[in-house]
Amino acid sequence: MRTVSIWVSAGYLLLAATSVMGAEGSTFCGEQGVWVQILGSGGPELDDGNSGSSYLVWLDDRARLLVDTAPGSSFRFDASGAKFADLDAIVFTHLHADHAADFPAFIQGSVFAGRDRPLPVIGPEGDDETHPDTKKFVKRLIGPEGAFPHLADFLTYKSSGGYKVDARNVPATGRRRWSRFGSQNIRLSSTPVHHGGTPAVAWRVEVADQVIVFTGDFSNQKDVISKFAKGADALVVSHAIPEMARGTLKENHVTPSQIGQIAAQAGARMLILGHRMKRTRGRETQTREAIEKNYPDPLVFANDLECWGL
Repeated sequence: MRTVSIWVSAGYLLLAATSVMGAEGSTFCGEQGVWVQILGSGGPELDDGNSGSSYLVWLDDRARLLVDTAPGSSFRFDASGAKFADLDAIVFTHLHADHAADFPAFIQGSVFAGRDRPLPVIGPEGDDETHPDTKKFVKRLIGPEGAFPHLADFLTYKSSGGYKVDARNVPATGRRRWSRFGSQNIRLSSTPVHHGGTPAVAWRVEVADQVIVFTGDFSNQKDVISKFAKGADALVVSHAIPEMARGTLKENHVTPSQIGQIAAQAGARMLILGHRMKRTRGRETQTREAIEKNYPDPLVFANDLECWGL
């Protein structure tokens, strides 16, 4: 059974379609248009009751893009009703375990998915052995000498799943904007962002006539997101720290007041706060007040399996 909630704010009409968990145990987005689904709204904690930060972009009832493969995201993918064969790509914002650990589970689970075309897997370049690039990351997991060598044939066109994993790197340093992927359904761009010493990127997704930007984890030291997200219909930001955070936390993550400034400068139509950690839950009023000092438009605190129509 599906329930639809409607919000009217600042002249915008937003639809959030979620399902009541029934006998089939699945959740569905709308059958037409562009939708953002939160596969996981949590962080790396083991006791928060949520899957890690991960998202699907839907177009006309087909999941076309998977953003990050965080722990628990493969389970939520199953619950969402998405089909692996429909994905045009998987993209990573960065390669920490709390954003990428379920990748082998997706590949293992896709053996019977009926996919018959290459799967682009795109993420940041690396800097050293501590931070491998995306190509090396994939090989370390499913290559012949990787953690799961029984999946190594997925790196060839003769794989047991019927398709090849095509790993690609995008720039993760400087201010170079990468825009070299397009399919019949989506176009992708990325830009490097600052997340401590970890190579990380944000993604801009153009689908139908909508634009969605996923920032991943970042601080605002490079001040690139407001321009990169200009005119976005939905800006999806990690809400990993509260307003009063200081020190290393603030050096690695953006605060709510900074989020509000960025969203306002970008002119984003809708703001979605994901990657909600225990230190930010229960502080929603404080967070909202900090953001709304600069950004008065629709604001969503993400929860697992919610789906938002644009």
